[in-house]
Amino acid sequence: MKNNSVYTDSPYFTNNLLKKDLLSKKVISNKINKLPEVLVISTFPPKECGIASYTQDLIQSLRNNFNESFDIKICALDSENQREKYKNSIQYLLDTNSVYSFIELANEINENENIHVVLIQHEFGLFRNKEAEFLKFLNKLNKSVLVVFHTVLPEPNELLQKNVQQIVSLADGIIVMTNSSSTILENDYQVRKDKISIIPHGTHLVNHTDKKILKKKYNLSGKKVLSTFGLLSVGKCIETTLDALPEIVKENPDVVFLIIGKTHPSVLKNEGEQYREMLEAKIETLFLNKNVRFINSYLPLEDLLEYLQLSDIYLFTSKDPNQAVSGTFSYALSCGCPIISTPIPHACEVLKDGAGIIIDFEKPKQLAKQVINLLNDEQLMKNISSNELHIMASTAWENSSIAHAKLFENTDDTILLHYTIPKINLNHIKKLTTSFGIIQFSIINQPDINSGYTLDDNARALVALCQHYKLTKNNDDLVYINRYLNFIKYCFQEDGYFLNYVNENKEFTEQNYQTNLEDSNGRAIWSLGFLISISDILPNEFSLNAEKILKKILKNVNNIHSTRSMAFIIKGLYYYNLKNNSLENIFQIRHLADKMLQMYKHETDTKWYWFESYLTYANSILSEAMLYAWEVTGNIEYKTTARVSFDFLLSKLFKNNIIKVISNNGWLHNSQEISPDKKGGEQPIDVAYTILTLSRFYDVFKDEDYFNKMETAFSWFLGNNHLNQIIYNPCTGGCYDGLEDTYINLNQGAESTVSYLMARLTIEKYSDNKQQRKNELIVKQFQE
Repeated sequence: MKNNSVYTDSPYFTNNLLKKDLLSKKVISNKINKLPEVLVISTFPPKECGIASYTQDLIQSLRNNFNESFDIKICALDSENQREKYKNSIQYLLDTNSVYSFIELANEINENENIHVVLIQHEFGLFRNKEAEFLKFLNKLNKSVLVVFHTVLPEPNELLQKNVQQIVSLADGIIVMTNSSSTILENDYQVRKDKISIIPHGTHLVNHTDKKILKKKYNLSGKKVLSTFGLLSVGKCIETTLDALPEIVKENPDVVFLIIGKTHPSVLKNEGEQYREMLEAKIETLFLNKNVRFINSYLPLEDLLEYLQLSDIYLFTSKDPNQAVSGTFSYALSCGCPIISTPIPHACEVLKDGAGIIIDFEKPKQLAKQVINLLNDEQLMKNISSNELHIMASTAWENSSIAHAKLFENTDDTILLHYTIPKINLNHIKKLTTSFGIIQFSIINQPDINSGYTLDDNARALVALCQHYKLTKNNDDLVYINRYLNFIKYCFQEDGYFLNYVNENKEFTEQNYQTNLEDSNGRAIWSLGFLISISDILPNEFSLNAEKILKKILKNVNNIHSTRSMAFIIKGLYYYNLKNNSLENIFQIRHLADKMLQMYKHETDTKWYWFESYLTYANSILSEAMLYAWEVTGNIEYKTTARVSFDFLLSKLFKNNIIKVISNNGWLHNSQEISPDKKGGEQPIDVAYTILTLSRFYDVFKDEDYFNKMETAFSWFLGNNHLNQIIYNPCTGGCYDGLEDTYINLNQGAESTVSYLMARLTIEKYSDNKQQRKNELIVKQFQE
């Protein structure tokens, strides 16, 4: 056996250590300064085709959500005959008419050490007559390869089956967009199930505009609008709708059918405008000139989504039973437009359980009957629209990008996912706020005034807008701060307590006398104290009003016994004391903290370090209150209790780099563990409160674990949850109301939206040193 000291002193060993050290430093430097690249090979705009639009939407979403995780590069599929003007949007070009272009591209990819994953959008027509060259290209690549099959044909002949099987064998993974396509690959092509990922075609999140406004904009006021769109070709079978229209118009003379889209470039090149001319002739023959309009252009996304939003019914009449998916169909889903469709696999999977209507191929009488029934049943149309919006939520481009990013991470271990934090957006909060206060609930993203108002929501909104004003000094915030403060003042009663529930007519409801309102009173005290803590930057009247109310309610706090209410009061008193330091405030904090400490000592055992015998909602505020009590009083027992209890709580909430807050489907009792199989019932407010508490603990203790958990908790809103779906809606600025077992509650009420905003504004405090932290993490990973 060699002597270690002699061995390590040898020139060979020293030189290799030096090389290894230099290599590590180079790798670390590259990781810090250069993200791993994902190369997407596809048709791409300005080419006008469905796959080009799909790819553009996917890339945009990936860049929006993961721009700190990997860098997207683009290779456009093109030919010398039809060269597009790409400007600076692409980095590579594959001439599909050139045998040599396939080899040259493979060499370029292999020589670029920054490229880690190659994502290929595959459709048979894209590589027609170059199937062998495409297989050689795949075989030559030394990178991880993922192939997206946009078309999967059933019952293939031997040649097609062999071609697909060879593509699959040379890829690390296959992506399809429907369960049907996956089943066909398994049964007809003998592809292993574990090699297939199903990622549905993406849909757009839409901030819905009133139909009447849009119809007026496009000169369609008073009309019942049917529409279809896409690049025109014979396969669209639009004549099915034209043949159905006379019967529809007989019942509904005010119907207008919009045919949106120009002729497909390939069709135009080979056949000219024959198909459009045939449709125009049929319109003349059927006397439908007043009832049909052509929108003969390739519309910008914004215009297209407006046309679909104003449509009363969307008609999809493709006659190809093997068309796996349709991008046009997905756009209509995005807008919640009731759909009548022929039975392509995409439609059959999505338009079930009351989410749409399926008709047979080329059956105009069936189509006419279903359109007439729908136009005569407004409630059915609303139900279908609502069902569609709930179904399409999981297929939003944001969720599609999460699924793709997770696949990249699993395919290449150098890719580490970091969720990009969205810009701060107050739009939905402002939409929810009337001149009186913030409305309690929304139906999807439309405020539901019938739900009334609550003190709880307005108190939280006051804190959030004060946070925002402190950060931005935006004077628009003052209007909202004043409204929420006035609402709190409105809820204060002569007996020295607050009521919580107010209906749309500004009347206090019976619910106030049937519910314990201690927690609501505690939250109001927190909000008033927080406002006073930033009084030096607010109009003087705000803090005077807040302090006047606060002094009155504080006379009664000794009569409050709710644990959470006491915690919120301590928090409010802490902030109040920052501007109005007094022995009375300190005494009050100590009194409440001692009561909580006694509860903690009573419930704690060798495995349970908590204030109660169960964990319910808003748990973290209890530990946070004890930390505030220590900061004010200096009582070390408060500090110890705060940290031990909070670390105990975190041990229950964080597993495998994900937060799972206590479910409102069942609280966690002493001696129980959270079951990994029990999912759902997770509320944004609990995640937000945990983030606020983590922030405070990090600021006090400077423990990096608290900071890391804060980022992990915030990523729950962005898709790092058991469904891998976003909870925050970046289009509206609203936050969905809950994460359930198999779905997201899409209503965007005040509680969830304000909770998200508080969490988002808390994270913003640390934005300046985020890159430095990321670099330190990379170095640490390599050192380990």
